[in-house]
Amino acid sequence: VQPTAQSMPGSAVTFTIFADLSAATSTLNEVTDVTPVALSDSQVTVTLAEYGNAVVTTAKLRGTSFLNVDTTAANIVGYNAGDSIDQIVREVLAGGSNVVYATGGATTPSSRTTVAAEDIISADDVRRVVAQLRGANVATFNGAYMGYIHPDVSYDFRGANGAANWRDPHTYVDTANLYNGEIGQFESVRFIETPRAKVFTNASDGSGSTGTVDVYCTHVMGRQALAKAYSTTDGNGSTPKIVRGNVTDILMRLQPLGWYWLGGYGRFREASLRRIESSSSIGTNS
Repeated sequence: VQPTAQSMPGSAVTFTIFADLSAATSTLNEVTDVTPVALSDSQVTVTLAEYGNAVVTTAKLRGTSFLNVDTTAANIVGYNAGDSIDQIVREVLAGGSNVVYATGGATTPSSRTTVAAEDIISADDVRRVVAQLRGANVATFNGAYMGYIHPDVSYDFRGANGAANWRDPHTYVDTANLYNGEIGQFESVRFIETPRAKVFTNASDGSGSTGTVDVYCTHVMGRQALAKAYSTTDGNGSTPKIVRGNVTDILMRLQPLGWYWLGGYGRFREASLRRIESSSSIGTNS
């Protein structure tokens, strides 16, 4: 999140990223001044856009329903706001350029359309992207990277046997996550299971074309992977706001309720974001 407000209003926010300097490993000459090097930078632009949804309840519904319609509508609208924003972020993350393909099958895929039904995620895939993040000097979140994994992929990940996989260490040492059905932290990645992890439906036939194999995304990221921008005018803020619309019909029977947000997301540092694409043994179309 950019720490300061823009100097003037606009529909896009530009983040400037300064590149690191090359390591200075040569010794200095006692009487000769150093030669300065130029700083370099790049920009990431996040364009603000409007998002929202609404429902309308009628007087007859409110008067005849055995449920509290206003409370129910508020819960549904609020959940829809969170679900919608999560999916907006998901599409941004799924467009990242740093991707590896799961090695759980007999051969390693080279692209999304070559992911076969047997190409489930393995512990080595997690270790691989962690090595890539560390090799790129990506900062952690208090010592761990964050991972977002679909429940179908988690099923395969937690079911793999062997000392180098998830299950054996939890069986013999850390049983709490095993009993709770949680991945917890594994190989310096703190995992969160979410059904909103991106799934490319029918993305592969295993041999280079689209087919009947669903390809799942598992995201592993460090700090500065994502940029967020939003407007603070007109009651807008960092999260969607619930809006009770004006009642405009003559008998005041129709009461609108919705949510609204003006903002946007973008990938901030590509090096901080890694994606593992795999199939799942319980995938619907595998």
